Amino acid sequence: MAEYKGIKGFKVQYLSADPSDPIVGQVWYNGTTKALKFTDQALVASIATGGNLNTARYWLRGFGTLNAGVVASGNTPPSQQTEEYNGTSWTNSNNLINAQMRGGSAQASPQTAGLIFGGRTPPGTLVSAAEEYDGTSWTAGGALPATIDGNGGAGTQTAGLSYGGRNGPPFPNATNEYNGTSWTAGGTMGTATYNFGSAGTQTAALSFGGEPGPTPIATTQSYDGTSWSLGADLINARYANGGAGQSNTAAISFGGAHPTNDPTTSIAVEEYDGTSWTAKPNLPAAQKSAGTFGTTFSAVSAGGSNPSPMNTTFEFSNDYVKGTKTVTVS
Repeated sequence: MAEYKGIKGFKVQYLSADPSDPIVGQVWYNGTTKALKFTDQALVASIATGGNLNTARYWLRGFGTLNAGVVASGNTPPSQQTEEYNGTSWTNSNNLINAQMRGGSAQASPQTAGLIFGGRTPPGTLVSAAEEYDGTSWTAGGALPATIDGNGGAGTQTAGLSYGGRNGPPFPNATNEYNGTSWTAGGTMGTATYNFGSAGTQTAALSFGGEPGPTPIATTQSYDGTSWSLGADLINARYANGGAGQSNTAAISFGGAHPTNDPTTSIAVEEYDGTSWTAKPNLPAAQKSAGTFGTTFSAVSAGGSNPSPMNTTFEFSNDYVKGTKTVTVS
C-alpha cells in the first residue's frame, strides 16, 4: 500500500496541538486527541448591506460588477436617472435619453460599456429604443425589432441578448441578438414569459421565473447561442425577481413576488449551478423589481419595492472559508 510520503513527498506532521493557522491542504496528526486532521476550504455564501441609492425606486436595470456597477431607469421621476456604485456608495451620473422602466440590460457589460433596451415610458407606452453607456453618458443604439417591456437581458454592449417580454397578449417568445449596431433574430424561447430573472452572456443565458399569465412560474430556460432548453425549476415560483450571474450554469435569483402573498415580497435568494437551484442566505428585507448585476461570487441587488420604493443595496458574495477536518478511519 502506498504511504502518504510516497504520494505527497513528505511525512505527516506529529503535533501535540492543532496549528494556529494551518494552510489549505496541510495534514497533521494530533498526538493529544489521537486524530488525523487536515485543512480544507469551501465556498460560503453571505449577504451584506451596502450603501443606499440616492433615489428610492423600482423596475431598475443594472450591469457591471460590485466595485464598478450601474443601475438606471425606474418608476420614480426622473425615471431616466443613472447611478454608479463603487462597492461602498452610489454617485449620480447622466440620465438615460428615454425613460425605460422594465426594460432589459446587458448585465455582463462593464461599467464603461453598458446597454439597456426596451421598456416603457410612464405611464405605459412601450418602447423599442436601445441606449449605450460609455461610463459618462448615454447615446442611442440600434432599436429592437419591436416595442416591448418586461424583457430579459444578458451579454455585453457588443454581444447583447434580449428575450421574452410583453407587448400583448399573446406574449412574445422571441430572442434578439445585438452586435453593437443592430439586432438579429435568435432561437425561440420554449415558454413565453415576462418580468423574470435573467443572467449570463449572449451564448450562455438564463431565464428564471416570470409571469406568462396570472400565476408566476418557477421555470428555468437556458440559451446556448442557438436554441433554448429547460433547466431545473426555481425552488419558489416568482416574478419580478432580480437576476445576476456569469453564464447559464452560474446565476443568482434575488427576491421577487407571487400574487398569493403580494405585496409581501420575497426575501429568498437562490443560486443555480447548471443542474439545480440551492437556497442561500435570505435578503435582510423582502424585495422585488430591483436593479441587479454581478456574478455568483459577487453580486448586487439595489432598490426595488416592498411595496413602497426602496433605496436599499444588498451585496451577495461567495467566499472561500478555511476549516479543519478530522479523518475518520474505520
